[in-house]
Amino acid sequence: MAQALMQAQISYEDWISEAPRGMAQMPQIPRLMRFTSCADMQDAITQGGFSAVIDASHGFDAATTRQAQAAADALELPYLRITRAKWSADGLANVRSVANVAQANARVRRGSRVFSATGWDSLADYAEFKGEVLMLRQTRRHSRPAPYPFVKLVFNDPPFTIQGEQALFQKLRVDMLICRNLGGTASRPKLDAACALGLEVLLIDPPALAGGALTVAEVEDAMDWLNGL
Repeated sequence: MAQALMQAQISYEDWISEAPRGMAQMPQIPRLMRFTSCADMQDAITQGGFSAVIDASHGFDAATTRQAQAAADALELPYLRITRAKWSADGLANVRSVANVAQANARVRRGSRVFSATGWDSLADYAEFKGEVLMLRQTRRHSRPAPYPFVKLVFNDPPFTIQGEQALFQKLRVDMLICRNLGGTASRPKLDAACALGLEVLLIDPPALAGGALTVAEVEDAMDWLNGL
């Protein structure tokens, strides 16, 4: 999206809530911005003199999306949400969709060795975990201790491949994968690897948007929307 705006010579500013991962470079240096409330974001948008809000935040960053939509509504500015289309579970053996991590945790059987790619903040929803071990993937190195004795932190660096994920799951003796349905290609290898190995998979659906939010999945559609304002 940033590249498309730059090529169209449209003035914009990138706000990110955490430092980017991987080697992808942004066309201009983004600003690290964290907001505690909608009012804080609203003030920042007003001070920046912006005329529209495009929300391209992480598909599971519900807090940022709520703040952005509410701030745009309060300021009567056009708002657009860009989100990737979900992966379809149709035709995928042993794959089930669930609404949230708590529902996924309730489906874990005793003795299961679970690999989770649901993020550090999801650990509270695993408090009543019944499996043998919960292997939580982390893509940033840190020294924080896991809050529960059944949690094992697994540090891996993207990009991921199907072959690499298969080898990892076999090495760790994983029998269930719990992951967020992020859509796209970068996060897909773990799903394909789990299906190839016949593992049980629970896909967490992304949080629902507030009513009335306009959503697109492609940058081209976002640019068409922007050019039509």
